[in-house]
Amino acid sequence: MSRQNTITAGLLAGCAAVSTFAAPPTAIGKGEGQLNIIAWAGYIERGESDKAYDWVTGFEKETGCKVNAKTAATSDEMVSLMKQGGYDLVTASGDASLRLVASKLVQEINLALIPSYKNVDARLQNASWHTVDGKHYGVPYQWGPNVLMYNTEVFKQAPASWSVVFEEQKLPDGKSNKGRVQAYDGAIYLADAALYLMSKKPELGIKDPYELNDKQYAAVLELLRSQKKLVHRYWHDATVQMNDFKNEGVVASGSWGYQVNALAGEKKPIASTIPKEGVTGWADTTMLHASAKNTNCAYKWMEHSLSNQVQAPLAEWFGANPVSAAACKAKAPGGGDFCKDNGYDRFTQVKFWKTPQANCSTQGKCVPYSKWTMDYISVMGGR
Repeated sequence: MSRQNTITAGLLAGCAAVSTFAAPPTAIGKGEGQLNIIAWAGYIERGESDKAYDWVTGFEKETGCKVNAKTAATSDEMVSLMKQGGYDLVTASGDASLRLVASKLVQEINLALIPSYKNVDARLQNASWHTVDGKHYGVPYQWGPNVLMYNTEVFKQAPASWSVVFEEQKLPDGKSNKGRVQAYDGAIYLADAALYLMSKKPELGIKDPYELNDKQYAAVLELLRSQKKLVHRYWHDATVQMNDFKNEGVVASGSWGYQVNALAGEKKPIASTIPKEGVTGWADTTMLHASAKNTNCAYKWMEHSLSNQVQAPLAEWFGANPVSAAACKAKAPGGGDFCKDNGYDRFTQVKFWKTPQANCSTQGKCVPYSKWTMDYISVMGGR
């Protein structure tokens, strides 16, 4: 964690630092033969999980670039892996992307080499989590909310509030929620608690769940320490969380559409909802390592990733939303209305992950992410 904290400390100097990068390429040459990508689970599918969902095999045949994917469970792990090197691309969420830019781990992208960028949703084209000082450091990949996943045999109606995971209470089956709920094993989860307190305790004056002064931050930690006695597991592995819902009696947790879709596909009594307090969420960006060895293959992949042939099946498979409106009209293997199902029209209701910084827009000074990481480790450890 200390290495990641060093990255965070340099965030505010990031805009000046990036000017030392070499200029991006002006042309794409022949593929180098391979491509190494750090990605979230379910993001790079070649038909091994379900033969209907494969957006890798065709790319490999067309370009000669063999795709090697390394799954990461948290944004902090992605940053750590990028520091180690040996990778070309990473599908970074907003709580990691600016850290990667500020630490010079990723390079500016030449959008002229990615013709399909013109089709990206205008709300994402110049998003602050991948655009610094007018320069683009990645290509949008997918976005979605951190939903409340729940067991429909316990909850006959969708839970109306995040209180079911934050506060001890009897659930509709008459049993306590103690030991039956989960929390995310990542410091960015403090924002979920802050979002809940925005509604629960408006007197705190929280305006942005990623921008907390000392008093607001203390209230968030108090809530999370109280939640600790309820938590069955702090999850970070999607497969482990799904097993916990199937076999360990877990009935409610923040989650991703990927787990919801997978469990529903297994005919398990699982559904998801967006509670009244709203949701945090993620908008992921494909970013190119500053020392990437397979740059040509990387640019070919970034262009490929924006096609409907990737965006539509990926959105349906992962339970996410495509980064172009056109993809919503494309057919996916399951034939579902994935943009409607995954909340494409609820973009403005999602508080997207971003790295907390000391200098913030809603108030004078805020608690930086370096402190979030240290304190959340303590919370999870029962301190």
